[in-house]
Amino acid sequence: MSTNAVLPALYSGHFVAIGKDLYTGTLRTLITLLLGLILTVGGWVAWQVYVPVVPPANTSLLLRPGYTTRRIAAELKKAGVIRSELAFRLWHAWHRKPSLKAGEYLFERAATLPQVHARIGRGDIYFHTVTIPEGYTMFDIAKAMEDAGLGSAADFVHVAETQTQLISDLAPDAKSLEGYLFPNTYEFTRTESLEEMAATMVHQFRQVAQQIGLNSGPDSEVSKIVTMASIVEKETAAPEERPRVASVYYNRLERKMALDADPSVIYAELLTGTYQGSLHHADLAVKSPYNTYRFPGLPPGPIANPGKGALEAALHPESTKFLYFVSDGNGHHRFARSLEEHNRNVVAYRRALGLR
Repeated sequence: MSTNAVLPALYSGHFVAIGKDLYTGTLRTLITLLLGLILTVGGWVAWQVYVPVVPPANTSLLLRPGYTTRRIAAELKKAGVIRSELAFRLWHAWHRKPSLKAGEYLFERAATLPQVHARIGRGDIYFHTVTIPEGYTMFDIAKAMEDAGLGSAADFVHVAETQTQLISDLAPDAKSLEGYLFPNTYEFTRTESLEEMAATMVHQFRQVAQQIGLNSGPDSEVSKIVTMASIVEKETAAPEERPRVASVYYNRLERKMALDADPSVIYAELLTGTYQGSLHHADLAVKSPYNTYRFPGLPPGPIANPGKGALEAALHPESTKFLYFVSDGNGHHRFARSLEEHNRNVVAYRRALGLR
């Protein structure tokens, strides 16, 4: 074979070897890059999903009904509860059961994305606890609702003054829900409206009324009994005295005497926004149908929200001839059948207070 024939063959084999080396090197580089990319993406996913996020202190988030997964993810990211909206949406796409629940969520500690997703999936929502003591007025309740973060006091008063259809069968002439917002401990969430919260309180009243036999039939005197119960509730905190206090007011009504109930005057001033925190002699002349010093009979409606005990006392008062009562200075009252006896009790009360 000639030298000229051998050289091309040698060059050809040399180039093939070089090509194979280049191919192998390129393949290795691509595999290395791919593995690096996979590791990077995997690390990113692991960081986004499994590394706990510490939210800002006491982060509260309201997820309203109708929010999409995209909106929920955006709200969580904005609140600092998760790191990535995309990671949350992808996780939800792979874990569609259970569905995400609307509600208010309180995030107080570090949590991973799956933990956050699981909480919203099972509806582990935050409830605001509101305790309404016996004898609270609608103004007191409104303040309690505002303090619990459930809405403004003014808005709740507006609801109490306008949603009278909730009790129209019980008190057709009612000017507000006063008297029918039953004292209790409630748990509300901010996804509920103030109207719904007020309706829950009225529903509780209806349940108690049914338990004690305070029915709403054609001949019902529900409004009268609730009004009387509200006065009794404001006059004494001693449960055993309530039926006796009720008897005093029923006796005065029967004799067509003015009720002379101080709490009714206070309520008259609460309605006009003029109450200064204490009652003075001049206040007894206020021109209001709620002023039982000036106007005979019961006021036109309840002056507070009575509890079960006061309602029962108004339904079943003691049978007495008492017409007056005054504090004894120790949380109870002295009762009297005549004005002379009452005046002696007043002197004893003033003496107990160190007054002349």
